[in-house]
Amino acid sequence: MTPDPLLAELTRRAAARAHAAAPACPCGAATLADRPDATVVRHADTVAKAHATDTDPAALAPRLAAAAALPDVLLPPLATAPTLLHGRLVTFWPYGAPVDPDDPDAAPWEEAGALLAALHRTPVPAGLPAMRGPAKAARAVALLHAAGAHPALAPVLAAWRTLPAWARAEAPMPGPGALCHGDLHLGQLVRHPVPDGPWRLIDVDDLGVGDPAWDLARPAAWYACGLLPPDEWTRFLAAYRAAAGPAVPDAGDPWPRLDVPARALTVQSAARAVTKAAAAGRPLDEVEQCLVDACVRMGSLPSQVAADFAK
Repeated sequence: MTPDPLLAELTRRAAARAHAAAPACPCGAATLADRPDATVVRHADTVAKAHATDTDPAALAPRLAAAAALPDVLLPPLATAPTLLHGRLVTFWPYGAPVDPDDPDAAPWEEAGALLAALHRTPVPAGLPAMRGPAKAARAVALLHAAGAHPALAPVLAAWRTLPAWARAEAPMPGPGALCHGDLHLGQLVRHPVPDGPWRLIDVDDLGVGDPAWDLARPAAWYACGLLPPDEWTRFLAAYRAAAGPAVPDAGDPWPRLDVPARALTVQSAARAVTKAAAAGRPLDEVEQCLVDACVRMGSLPSQVAADFAK
């Protein structure tokens, strides 16, 4: 098989930067991701990321600057100017230890809530683009359309149609907006420095101005669908509120603020699941079916809040 020139060159660049910072580099190297939307390699303490081919350099620049300016919240890049490599924008980052997928009890829900609250309270930097959450949900639905006929297609699309235009990326998001991550999940947290430094948020591709409730929406959707235990959701929400996060009231029912974003993230997750299952020619697994079942309830009861459609 012919080696991927991007992956080979990205690996070489990561090694060169790692060796420049630490001549006694232990030379541990790995490919962390190799997808159309991101190719990520690690060499010792340096990570090189090739962003998606359609990444706008004018949008990436202020996102990198925001990460560099908020080192107590976001993992700062090693340089704020991307490099162009084989037609892809490349950025360099320090390596951080990710959440252990085999130890769910150690998931840093409190830290995630506190970091989000701090991010949302930060004044929005000038020139920052819109948060890309709704656009990513719309893309997931578009890819589902392109996947062709599937029994789950109709209920997922019906649930999508219950959402307001802003949640489908067809209109501006309401309100003045806050500084948002745009794609919050546990894979977006790392410890830096390794192995037991403080937790930081990573991945600035979707960072921008928007409704801060969107950043709480994936855990909210998982909880509403029965995929996140109630105590973990409670820990996350309580930590966010304790840190004065502005997305929800500091007491009382949070669902009036979380309803639309949680439904949008449910549809996005279901669309991705069905697209992957259709491409592999396999039936939906248990988790994927839970997401589709939630879309069925959403489509039949569009006026109900997320807690009702999922329970």
